Amino acid sequence: MTAVTDATSTTTDLGAKAARHLWGHFARHGEGITPPIITRGEGATIWDSHGKSYIDGLSGLFVVQVGHGRTELAEAAARQAKELAFFPLWSYATPPAIELAERLAGYAPGDLNRVFFTTGGGEAVESAWKLAKQYFKKVGKPGKHKVISRAIAYHGTPQGALAITGIPALKEPFEPLTPGAFRVPNTNIYRAPAPMDTDPKAFGRWAADRIAEAIEFEGPDTVAAVFLEPVQNAGGCFPPPPGYFERVREICDQYDVLLVSDEVICAFGRIGSMFACNDFGYVPDIITCAKGLTSGYSPIGAMIASDRLFEPFDDGHSSFAHGYTFGGHPVSAAVAMANLDIFEREGINAHVAEKAPAFRATLEKLNDLPIVGDVRGEGFFYGIELVKDKATKETFDAAESERILRGFLSTALFDAGLYCRADDRGDPVVQLAPPLICDQPDFDAMESILRNVLTEAWTLL
Repeated sequence: MTAVTDATSTTTDLGAKAARHLWGHFARHGEGITPPIITRGEGATIWDSHGKSYIDGLSGLFVVQVGHGRTELAEAAARQAKELAFFPLWSYATPPAIELAERLAGYAPGDLNRVFFTTGGGEAVESAWKLAKQYFKKVGKPGKHKVISRAIAYHGTPQGALAITGIPALKEPFEPLTPGAFRVPNTNIYRAPAPMDTDPKAFGRWAADRIAEAIEFEGPDTVAAVFLEPVQNAGGCFPPPPGYFERVREICDQYDVLLVSDEVICAFGRIGSMFACNDFGYVPDIITCAKGLTSGYSPIGAMIASDRLFEPFDDGHSSFAHGYTFGGHPVSAAVAMANLDIFEREGINAHVAEKAPAFRATLEKLNDLPIVGDVRGEGFFYGIELVKDKATKETFDAAESERILRGFLSTALFDAGLYCRADDRGDPVVQLAPPLICDQPDFDAMESILRNVLTEAWTLL
């Protein structure tokens, strides 16, 4: 009884402190709102301050690839902190940053051999746009500064990255944003018009050609880059249709536009390979990445650029006038190296490739529920779109989304023991991206919880 009382007392105390001082990210605040307090993790399980356990069905935030509680990652951080806790990469270098840069270049396709470190994904996207602008100025095409991205796509919160983001509700509070970003349709075939909704190849060609159309409309001499996620996150995991990226690569080459593969979520095994562009057979000019690089044990991100983009800066006097104090932090770089050691030693990428079909098949069982309209995704990255009518694909209105997603689903799923995401930055979806160490018992447990909670949600419509 004492232990329970102590835990309750501690939670109440922490909750009061959070309510008074902690400003949550993308969080609502107000009377009676106290965030769950997560205190520890092990494998694919997390515990709250009351001692209750949950399946981590979102890898924290698409981050904890190798699972929680990896002692060797904590030890790698401690060893590096004792040796050299910090030094910047501003005209200097550290052994962990050098070794990690070489390793990432080795995983990347083509001639993507230059690694610029950041502390997170939004900074990597910001860096990529800035590089695109300066690169074209240096090669005599100063008018090329605009970027194209997809509707509903999320690319980060800094002013430039937010401009690239295709979610109006996230942008409106911070306008005016960095000018020069334009939108094209995404690859949500579930919402594609007939007859393309049953012809993935035709739909992929149509969606890719909208990029060429946008470049022509804006003027090829003004467009610098196209930013695309291999599998688009916001909106609920939109995979690329067959031939889509092949056609996008052709378009970018035709108009001398850089193709940026935003892999902040999709890299490091989330889809299967270290970089998801390899899973879908295209070579971008830039890769942006973060999250799974350290499995979240220390923050780091990277922009990986081709030798061609680096060449104008390799003249002895030019510089890319951009950087971050903590970019390539030696402790984070050391943790990243240890994390990638785990990937290779335990065959994490092969595990995802082997188990992904079973994960898909398990989630597709939910298609028998009247509220489930579509189950889509790749690898260990899935979205379940919710509808009011399976035949017509009728979605929720704003009031229903508020009542069902925020008012019921988010809390009900968590209370049932599953941490995941109920989201409506597009049509209503539940997203799942569990740690890459998960196997069939974990898939079954997630499906069971989802089935029970979604069945109850249907009765509330």
